[in-house]
Amino acid sequence: QVQLVESGGGLVQPGGSLRLSCAAAGRSFVSYAMGWFRHAPGKEREFAAAITSSVAITYYAGSVKDRFTISRDNSKNTVYLQMNSRKTEDTGVYYCAAGLKADSRPGEYDDWGQGTQVTVST
Repeated sequence: QVQLVESGGGLVQPGGSLRLSCAAAGRSFVSYAMGWFRHAPGKEREFAAAITSSVAITYYAGSVKDRFTISRDNSKNTVYLQMNSRKTEDTGVYYCAAGLKADSRPGEYDDWGQGTQVTVST
C-alpha cells in the first residue's frame, strides 16, 4: 500500500498553467504505475494521464493531450501533472492514484489521494 498526497491546486485563469504534485509514502514507489484523474461537478471521474513504473511511458486522454504532461521523480517519490493552456472545462478535483499498471480505468488503481481542487475561471 502507498499513501498519496496531492498538492498544487488552486485558481488559474483560462490559458494559464499549473503544476500538481503527488507525494507518495510507503514502499516501492518506483514499482507503481501512477495516474491522474479528475472529477468535475456533475460528471463521472475522468482519466487524465498515466505513467508507467520504470521506463516512464506516458498516456493521455484526448481532452488533455498536448496540454498536460505527466512525469515522475522516483528519487523524490513524486509524480507531477503540468497543466498548460487551461480551459474552464478543466475545473474539478484532481486525484492521483497508484496501481500495478498504467491504465485509463479507475478500477485498475489500488491507492488514491484525497484530491486537490483546481478551478479555471476569470
